[in-house]
Amino acid sequence: MSAQAGWSRDEMAALAALDIPDGTYVNLGIGIPELVARHVPAGRELVFHTENGLLGVGPPPTPGDEDPDLINAGKSPVTALPGAAYFHHADSFAMIRGGHIGVCVLGAMQVSATGDLANWSTGEPDAIPAVGGAMDLVAGVGRVLVLMEHATRRGEPKLVERCTLPLTGVGVVSRVYTNLAVVDITPGGLVARRLAPGVALDAVRACTGAPLIDGREGERP
Repeated sequence: MSAQAGWSRDEMAALAALDIPDGTYVNLGIGIPELVARHVPAGRELVFHTENGLLGVGPPPTPGDEDPDLINAGKSPVTALPGAAYFHHADSFAMIRGGHIGVCVLGAMQVSATGDLANWSTGEPDAIPAVGGAMDLVAGVGRVLVLMEHATRRGEPKLVERCTLPLTGVGVVSRVYTNLAVVDITPGGLVARRLAPGVALDAVRACTGAPLIDGREGERP
């Protein structure tokens, strides 16, 4: 199956935004997760947090309107919504470690069938360390969602039986959104809750590195 099949990255982000309850404090990781800020459902308020010290992150600015002093933890330009608050980096991590952030949305290199997360290093000897705040987030936030492509550019599964890359956290991921499926991590393993339009379950299983249970409701042909 083509790596480009299924949902676009914006569509994946919109699906994740729909699943976050109104009024939740949310931390967005670097990459695809940043797109969630563009897709807050109408009538719902999500309060976005970035660990470099801003609560009330808005959607990305229009080209040409970027403020070089207003960025998120990934150094991408952002906007600040009315009522936003700025604070010290240490206070930001106190929010995370104190359990005050309800949901975090992260990218990943691998997620295991038991919810282990690997998202900070390829494990190569010359890899650039990039742990950032991920370990604090998965330890201190109530629910961890992952947004990622279903497979690598070489076609290798990113949903696996056991992670082979250095771990960020053990048993921390609740749900994964990929370009092919929405998958829950359950005590019984990986459960497909929804498939992208035109994508067959067998095709998803073929590029998943662990057994995948069909847990869809009202979507089977």
